[in-house]
Amino acid sequence: MIDVQRLRILRSVAEHGSFNKAAAALLLTPSAVSQHIASLERSLGHPVAVRSTRGVTLTEPGRLLVEAAETISAELDQVRHAIDRLTADRPRLTVATFTSGGRRLLPAALARFVAAHPEVELTVREAEPEAAVPMVRSGDADLALAYHFDGPPPLRAGLDWTPLMDDPLWLALPPGHPLAGRSSLSLSELAADRWVLGCLKTEAHLRRYAELARFDLRVAASTTDYFFAQTLVAAGVGVSLIPHVSLAPEAAVALVPIEPPRPARHIGVVTPRRRRPHPYARALTSALAEAAQR
Repeated sequence: MIDVQRLRILRSVAEHGSFNKAAAALLLTPSAVSQHIASLERSLGHPVAVRSTRGVTLTEPGRLLVEAAETISAELDQVRHAIDRLTADRPRLTVATFTSGGRRLLPAALARFVAAHPEVELTVREAEPEAAVPMVRSGDADLALAYHFDGPPPLRAGLDWTPLMDDPLWLALPPGHPLAGRSSLSLSELAADRWVLGCLKTEAHLRRYAELARFDLRVAASTTDYFFAQTLVAAGVGVSLIPHVSLAPEAAVALVPIEPPRPARHIGVVTPRRRRPHPYARALTSALAEAAQR
C-alpha cells in the first residue's frame, strides 16, 4: 500500500526540486525526507526520484505519483470544506468569478438563485480563471465562472466544465478613427495604430497575431480592466480588443467586428466532479446558463 504521507513528501520534493528544500518546507531533516522517499520506492518497486548536481528529477512513476498526490490532496480539501458546510448553521455557497463575467452574467443569475434559495449564505470572490480553477479544486470555492481562449478548458483532474456561451472579441476604435465605419476589419489593418490593452490574455493573442502578420505591436496603455480600456479608447489614446460581455454601452467608442475567423473567449462554469453534485452549485449553474442566453 502506498503511504499518503510519503506521497505528500514526494509532492514537496517535486515542487521544490530538492530534498533539502523540501525538508525545510516540511519541517523535516533531509535525512528523514530521503528515508521516506526510499521507503516509497521499496513499496512501489520502482525509483521515483533521481538526484543529480542540478537537483532532483522525477522518474515517470514519480510523476504519476505526484499527479495522484495532487488529486488526493484536492479531494481531501474538498471533503473538509463539505464537512464544514454540513456543520454550518446555514447552507453555504462560494462562487469565484472573473470581473467582466461577474459584472454581466452573475447579477441576474444570483437574483434568480437568491429568490429560490434565500436560506443559502452566499460568498462571491473575484478571481481570474488561473486562480479560480484551483480554488474549486481545493474546495475554497464551490464553483467558478471562468473562461478560456484557444484549446481545451483550463481543467485538472476531478473538475467538470459546463459551457455557457462564446464571447466574441470586438475592435474598439475612437469615434473619429478613419476605419470606424467599416463593417469588419482584420487586425493587420490596424498595424500602424497604437493599442490599449485591457487584459494580459488579449495582449498575448495580439502579440501572436502581430508576429504572424509581421508587424510590431505598439502599446499605448496597459490595464487590467476592459471598462477602463474603453474610456482610454474613447479619449483617442489608441484602439483595443474587447470581449462582448465587457462592452460598456456608455463608452463613446466605435465597435467593429473582426473578420473571420473571429477570436472569442469561451465562458463556462467549473465544478468539482462528484457522484453527488452540490445541489446549490447545480442550481446556480442553471441560473447562469439562463443569464448567458439573454
